[in-house]
Amino acid sequence: MNTLINWFELPVQQLDRAVAFYEYVLGAEFRRETIGDTDMAVFPHIKPATGGALVKGAMFQPTSGGTIIYLATADIVAALARVDEKGGECCFGPHELPNGIGTIALITDSEGNRVGLHQPA
Repeated sequence: MNTLINWFELPVQQLDRAVAFYEYVLGAEFRRETIGDTDMAVFPHIKPATGGALVKGAMFQPTSGGTIIYLATADIVAALARVDEKGGECCFGPHELPNGIGTIALITDSEGNRVGLHQPA
């Protein structure tokens, strides 16, 4: 195993709205899947990179108080402007980290999840 983190899921209440939000903010295209009674939109990734999905189902509830994942962006300032345009909100940042780590911000997405954005240095 090269990493202990191999998948993440962001709960959503309205999958179409969440997909529109993240496709617009990140400039990414999602792949739709249904597994059992869970509808998913998979974040683009190339294996062996960590993958993840937006998920809608009975056992998934968006929250602003849980684990925070950081999604990569090439231009954090532009991404933050798009967050506001799609009904999200910037909660923190952008903040430049020391030692060439890059710049981060925290947002609340269209579903109420708190999510981090990271622009590598």
